[in-house]
Amino acid sequence: MSKTNSEYANVINVCRDIFEKKTKDYGTAWRILRPSSLTDQLFIKAQRIRTIQETGENKVGENIEDEFVAIVNYCIMALIQLHETDLKEWELEPEEAIRLYKTYSNHAFELMQKKNHDYGEAWRDMRISSLTDLILQKLLRVKQIEDNDGTTIISEGIDANYYDMLNYSVFALIHMNVGKPANE
Repeated sequence: MSKTNSEYANVINVCRDIFEKKTKDYGTAWRILRPSSLTDQLFIKAQRIRTIQETGENKVGENIEDEFVAIVNYCIMALIQLHETDLKEWELEPEEAIRLYKTYSNHAFELMQKKNHDYGEAWRDMRISSLTDLILQKLLRVKQIEDNDGTTIISEGIDANYYDMLNYSVFALIHMNVGKPANE
């Protein structure tokens, strides 16, 4: 499992680097988005991945690796929006945005370690297309929970689904060798 921990950290570093650069370019304009808007943005990204996987055509030119990175980052933004309700300012200092990013990516990492232990690294034998489908399934669940005003009877909440989508995206990126050192 130490290999998974290392690969996971490498992927998160790639994603965080992009988040940091976009924060410098755009600030934290994403803070204006409600969690449901972030869910819809996640849906667009995952649906685009599935369409490219099914058709083999990519007319926009951005690769699916970039879309999985975007899913990781949008999940973290959604978790921040969902949990950091005391933050009233839309614009965060870059250092604060990065601190929050690290907090939620660390929570995702800890969850991955627990689930990875219990599931015996089953994700390694999964296809990237299956990970995409699971992300879409989770998104449909989140949309239903949001439509039910966040209430569930027996199911996990919205945040658990965001964490799962984040981790499925990291697994897909590991499968695609994103963040792998050039000498390996």
